[in-house]
Amino acid sequence: MVLNKVIKIIIVKFLFLLFDLIITMPTFDIISEFDKHEIKNAVDQANKEVTTRFDFKGTDSSFELTDDKLIMTSESTFQLQQMFSVVCTKLSRRGVDIACMEVGDPKPGGKCVRQEIIMKQGLDSTLAKKIVKLIKDKKLKVQAAIQGDQVRVTGKSRDDLQDVIKMLRAEDLDMPLQFENFRD
Repeated sequence: MVLNKVIKIIIVKFLFLLFDLIITMPTFDIISEFDKHEIKNAVDQANKEVTTRFDFKGTDSSFELTDDKLIMTSESTFQLQQMFSVVCTKLSRRGVDIACMEVGDPKPGGKCVRQEIIMKQGLDSTLAKKIVKLIKDKKLKVQAAIQGDQVRVTGKSRDDLQDVIKMLRAEDLDMPLQFENFRD
């Protein structure tokens, strides 16, 4: 009778210890996001520069930001190219990676030419699968799971997770990656 109670207590303590180890495994999330306020500030700065530059005097050149879409409007495709370089400079100075931009083709319409730039955010399923496959191919002692538009990486030690981060930074992927929620 006493022996059964001792065995039960040992089993319960073992289960609590095992459960505590499972919960406290180090993890981090792989995401691809940008700060919308920084993009708005960069577009405002680019608009200000376009209105004051000599080569844009007398033109109706402007930037318009709607949600995740940037629309450039000008009188010629050459001016659109100049505007694109201005906005890329402003975005990079504000800390926004320009790899998240998907540039559309210029579309002429009447007196003006418009060009759309889509600001991509979040990991799409193909890129998330590619990241998981890269992690599994390296045979590191971690698990990677896709959770919506992010990838959660779990491992036994912090060093394994840091190896994953170093490996992903060295890879040439389509989108800029950020690593957040690093938990021990």
